[in-house]
Amino acid sequence: MRTAVYAGSFDPPTNGHLWMIEQGLSLFDRLIVAIGTNPSKTYTFTVEERLSLLKASTPDKPDLEIAYFDNRYLVDYAKMKDAAYILRGIRSPGDYEYERVMRHINNDLAPTITTVFLMPPRELAQVSSSMVESLIGPQGWEKTVQRYVPEPVFEALKSVKSL
Repeated sequence: MRTAVYAGSFDPPTNGHLWMIEQGLSLFDRLIVAIGTNPSKTYTFTVEERLSLLKASTPDKPDLEIAYFDNRYLVDYAKMKDAAYILRGIRSPGDYEYERVMRHINNDLAPTITTVFLMPPRELAQVSSSMVESLIGPQGWEKTVQRYVPEPVFEALKSVKSL
């Protein structure tokens, strides 16, 4: 069974994340979408809220698991889950440089785990959680942001950002 882990902060989940999940489901027998934490980031949504938003935005399929991991390297989490692959997206040259370095470090730590890179289509290439967050606030932000996130995420953003 080919198992992959697709990890990120998913704060908030975007249509770009959903594209990666769809591709991962078509490429692997099992896909684990894992929320990780970055101590240097400030989050809009709690881990529980992000888990809920991902579950509400993705298909309910037996080959898809939405999970959370903390305080461990991604390759160690992948080994723990018996995953032979890590799925990563590359949207820009900056992403490429970061992911290239991480791929080599991950290979040093776990040579049996292969990193697979996907490049999203042009209309999703600039969509990131931080880009979505930066669009919230000005008058009419809802119409702009709605095109970049799944409906459950949009509703959650409206609730949080109207407070």
